[in-house]
Amino acid sequence: MINQNLHLQAVPLDRNVHRDLTLQLPIADWAPAARLNAIFVAAAEFADVCRDYPIVFVKAGQDPDGKTLIAPVAITGLVQDQNLYLDGGAWRARYVPAVVRAYPFAIGRLDAERFAVCVDMSWPGTQGSSGQRVFTPEGEPTPLLEEMQKHLEAVEGEVQRTRLVCSKLQELDLLRDMRFDATMPDGSAHSVDGFLTIDETKAQALSDAQVGELHRSGLLGLIQLHWVSMGNMRRLVDWFAERRPAIAAPAVAANDQQAPASASA
Repeated sequence: MINQNLHLQAVPLDRNVHRDLTLQLPIADWAPAARLNAIFVAAAEFADVCRDYPIVFVKAGQDPDGKTLIAPVAITGLVQDQNLYLDGGAWRARYVPAVVRAYPFAIGRLDAERFAVCVDMSWPGTQGSSGQRVFTPEGEPTPLLEEMQKHLEAVEGEVQRTRLVCSKLQELDLLRDMRFDATMPDGSAHSVDGFLTIDETKAQALSDAQVGELHRSGLLGLIQLHWVSMGNMRRLVDWFAERRPAIAAPAVAANDQQAPASASA
């Protein structure tokens, strides 16, 4: 999965072109992720993500039949191009989403049938002469590349499973538009919209048979993790307020709003 705000120059790896490529890993400076205000998270990650991030849903284009696609994301910023989970180059949360952990690698589509492992060649860690090799001198994948390819394939598999989860939420009409309103220490207001959350009232109105099906499929647990994660909005607002003159504690409210999605995933 290539994120345009993270992988600025994603290039498919070629054993001939990149035979001598080395990467300065592990990453110590996460500055390349500074523009991520939201990050895709797979359903399998919810249990880890909900401890550190708010999990919401966003509109993510359309399928070939024209149906709107929905994707879950971890909110990392309250304005475009701002990642509040970065403190200098350090990541402030214990858990880093799988898409980001794979950086500078990503899977890119070559055509309708073929995919390739890509590397973000804009990352400074690709420019040195020292580091971990991607290919052996004979042009074979190193253990680094083999391990990363497995990780990326696992992520892609979870992407497909997560789409099924989101499709079920849409089928049950459980999603609603949400706007977050916060009052800053200087008294100014800040609002963030474009997100979808699971409507508790609609969820409570489900039939016993529907609830039983959601429980057996594991989706009921994911819904509860989503609700738990929303408590992390307070942390995000506090971090946002730290970057402004602080004279009072910020207040947070969540309101319904019919608004188009605007967050970048």
